[in-house]
Amino acid sequence: MHRFFLPACLLAALSGGCGKPAPRQVPPLRVEAVRAQEEPIPNRMSFIGYLSSNFDAVIQPRVNGFLASRHFANGMPVRRGQLLFTIDPSQLSTSMLAARAELESARARALEARNNYDRAVPLARINAISQSQFDQYTAQFRAAEAAVQSAEQALRNARMNVSYTELRSPIDGTISNTSAHVGDYVGPGTQFTVLTTVSNTDTMTVDVAIPMSQYLRLAGGRTSLYDNEGLLSDIRLTLADGTRYPGEGFYSYTRKDIPNATGTLVLVVAFPNPDGTLKPGQFAHVAANVGPVRPHVVVPQRCVIQSQGQASVWVVGPDSTVRYRRIEPGGTYGDMWCIDRGLQAGEAVVANGVQKMRDGAKVIPEIR
Repeated sequence: MHRFFLPACLLAALSGGCGKPAPRQVPPLRVEAVRAQEEPIPNRMSFIGYLSSNFDAVIQPRVNGFLASRHFANGMPVRRGQLLFTIDPSQLSTSMLAARAELESARARALEARNNYDRAVPLARINAISQSQFDQYTAQFRAAEAAVQSAEQALRNARMNVSYTELRSPIDGTISNTSAHVGDYVGPGTQFTVLTTVSNTDTMTVDVAIPMSQYLRLAGGRTSLYDNEGLLSDIRLTLADGTRYPGEGFYSYTRKDIPNATGTLVLVVAFPNPDGTLKPGQFAHVAANVGPVRPHVVVPQRCVIQSQGQASVWVVGPDSTVRYRRIEPGGTYGDMWCIDRGLQAGEAVVANGVQKMRDGAKVIPEIR
């Protein structure tokens, strides 16, 4: 009996020495968490475009003639009333002198006709002349007066044509270049029917294209596609070098056509440009709030994990267990991310150490 006792003890000792120790339990990880909040967030959209002048004034000669001089430098600012071009007035001045001579001749004929009429009136009263002769004197007098009025109008037209030989800027703005040179024959019917343009730069405009699907969602029940006053707010402009233009923009109007290729509604926004900082053709990055302010569920951007086109967060449950959850993020607002689907206000999400999380793990959340 004793000879079996030692091997049994030895077997027990060996079996006890070869056994695996119990696994160590990993303590819960302490993590920072934040609660999703519901806040009224404007729908901020960004647009890319180019600045354009508010309108262009086309400088067209009204009379024909040889270009005598030009009084501006290409691309420079001009003031309203500033002389831009001079057309040789010689031929038109001759026409004006001829019109003046014709007026004097008409006045002389009218004076003769009036004298004849005045002498015929008393003779007609005593029947010294026939009624037909009196009617003839009356008609001649009235025709002579009409000829004077016609000659006066011809002289006014001739004077106006002479004044048209000086072309002045109708607005303040920046003038373009011209292809006409001194000595060219310009005016209606020539190759120089347009000499140049003056662009108004007191206000600059940018086209803002909103996809029709987004417009219908954000329009807030508007009955007309062209009544978009108040749709945009807090309109800001960023220039190509990243600087922010200090002036705030405003809605101007909606273009009447919707491009078939893009299916977008084009709104025109304007920016005051009193000191001429903005130039036509300049690159413009425009950001604006579109539509009414609506409540959104928001979390800090550092809480959202983005990978392969998917967005997700780690949600801390009431039992301090973390769960992986996919979400649909919307736009950003400051350092916050708007969540369209997948998260409710009040739920806690992990804000740091997201790489160490595993689904179902226990954590010690420090909720802020």
